Amino acid sequence: MPETLSRSSLSFLVLSVLLIGFSPATTMAAESIEINMKLLGADGQNRDIGSIRAETTPYGTVFTPNLNSLEPGLHGFHIHANPNCAAAVKDGKSVPGLAAGGHYDPLNSGRHEGPYGGGHLGDLPPLYVDAGGAASQPVLAPRVSLEDLSGHALMIHASGDNYSDQPAKLGGGGARKACGVVR
Repeated sequence: MPETLSRSSLSFLVLSVLLIGFSPATTMAAESIEINMKLLGADGQNRDIGSIRAETTPYGTVFTPNLNSLEPGLHGFHIHANPNCAAAVKDGKSVPGLAAGGHYDPLNSGRHEGPYGGGHLGDLPPLYVDAGGAASQPVLAPRVSLEDLSGHALMIHASGDNYSDQPAKLGGGGARKACGVVR
């Protein structure tokens, strides 16, 4: 030990290193949840296609998909109001995933403005599916927390989403293709 470093200075240095090394910020694991996703079948038979991990970050919630068996391209991706992926009847026809209800809108904004706008919280960034039908690219939803997800459903739509009600209602995402309930 160098002679210029006193015993009290050495103790302070060791204590500082220990406190920095074991601070809650560095030892605390990020909060996350795993949502199992199912491909919605017209016959009500839903097939597992993987999962999406939702994780808290300082910038919002990151959704990291590990999915397969989807159509390539961009897909509308939303939080829906109800924790239910079952089919429901609309206009006399069974519609897969309809029991999930509409997009999650806790403040009743009634506006479809995308993940960065001031509308409902249900709008998430689009989900990208590669040519092989797999989705693995994370997306960030800056206004969403894990608490917002609890008791709702995640929905993947057949088409992309322009975050407007023009020219098609609810961004033109189309049919509900895959769903997972967040407990």
